[in-house]
Amino acid sequence: MDKKTNHLMSPDLMPIPHNEKKISTLGFSFMWVGMAVVLAAFAIGGAGVQEISLIWVVLGTLVGTILIGLAISVTADIGIEHGISFPVYMRAPFGTIGTHFPSVVRGVAASMWFGINTFFGSTAINGILNILFGFDNWFVCYILFALFQLFNTALGIKAVEKFADLAAPIIILIGVWMYFTLAGTASEQGKDIWTWVESPVTGGAAFTAFVVVVVGNMGYWSTLAADISSISRFIKAPKLERNWVKRNKGALVGSLVALPLTQTFIVVLGAVSYIAVSNFDPVVALQESASGLVLGILLLMIVLAQWSTNVSANIVPAATIFSNVGGPKLPFWAGVFIAGLVGTVIQPWSIFNLLIPVLLIAAAILSVIVGIIFADYYLLRKRRMNVHDLYKQGGQFRYDGGVNWAGIISWVIGSAFAYTFSTYSFFVGFGVGALCYYLLAKHWYFKKHPQAEIDNPSDDEYLGITVGRDWVIGEKFVEEKLGRKTGTEGSTRKIDA
Repeated sequence: MDKKTNHLMSPDLMPIPHNEKKISTLGFSFMWVGMAVVLAAFAIGGAGVQEISLIWVVLGTLVGTILIGLAISVTADIGIEHGISFPVYMRAPFGTIGTHFPSVVRGVAASMWFGINTFFGSTAINGILNILFGFDNWFVCYILFALFQLFNTALGIKAVEKFADLAAPIIILIGVWMYFTLAGTASEQGKDIWTWVESPVTGGAAFTAFVVVVVGNMGYWSTLAADISSISRFIKAPKLERNWVKRNKGALVGSLVALPLTQTFIVVLGAVSYIAVSNFDPVVALQESASGLVLGILLLMIVLAQWSTNVSANIVPAATIFSNVGGPKLPFWAGVFIAGLVGTVIQPWSIFNLLIPVLLIAAAILSVIVGIIFADYYLLRKRRMNVHDLYKQGGQFRYDGGVNWAGIISWVIGSAFAYTFSTYSFFVGFGVGALCYYLLAKHWYFKKHPQAEIDNPSDDEYLGITVGRDWVIGEKFVEEKLGRKTGTEGSTRKIDA
């Protein structure tokens, strides 16, 4: 099949070989430091201390982020093992055409968050410029800030990591400064930040408030738990390593250490902001508790935080998805600017209060996708993938007209349950999605559409980095395997695309 006529073979969606994996364990951890500093985290802290004390908000945040960090690490193996991105992998549980349904939902949600975070950062930039030069035009700041982020991302994943390396330590230092500034303001009002609660609740109401904090933290990052492979395919990992933990060390350290610690710190900042000035928005809080150069430096943290969050958590996933939809004629850099356009067209500055509930619902729906991915990749395929067929228009993932109905049906059922039980949305969505997909695929759909890696569960044929393989796709692609630890020579074989 000619690449020019095969929309599945976009150059930017090809598997990433071992020598092009550029993100180190420290680099991925720094990316998490930047990604976790978001308005949603500040809001969780501000809302939490309205009903329970900060110590319980912290505990709930740690529980929620460790659980979602584990989910992210589990799905990250797809990118690390096979080098493939989220929309490409989704051709397996949803079909070569069906992949677009859940993928576009994630892409639009990511673009919307890009717009929200850019607006949030632009108000901080406007505040800095107002202090320094008396300039006051947030919309000009929004346009310039958006363009800087888009160009940074269009330069590639290495540019993203380098920016994260620069931004992360600055964010940490300024965040500590911000904490003491706001804590001091609260103390002057006679408030102990660790015991103060606006409207305390007890019993069942307190437990519900605690669960809301847990699920709130999980709900936002369920989006990245679904499509982390778009980033994890660039994480360095050892070849010929069969131990899952050792092979996924980079993802585990970032998602189970850097994410919980950073998210908890930012949630605390949001809580302290609310306690100090009755507003979790740190831009407002800082403007009421600091002034002059100190205020300008603190606002810089807000700018860097939104920038680093958008680049890694929103623009890269959205651009990869839009590139998949557009095919070979839509390169990654074009997907980047489409994401920026979508995020701006929704006008986050005018519909912010309406947009947040919509995005949280989208996050709940995407938790079902995480469950489907888990069932498909681990329970059914046992981590083995017929990667070559992911790029074939008439291969095993064609299913019925390009749609895997087991995935679509499971997604609809799981989403309905997640929406109905919104307080426990991630747990319900994940569980129902995984169970429905496993039963439908195993006992119905895969009997109708046989899957090579399930019928012939061969590690040598269908694993990637574990057996030293780089998946190479082309008109006549060659599968290359390095020599094993046993000393055998590598082998090659040609397969028609």
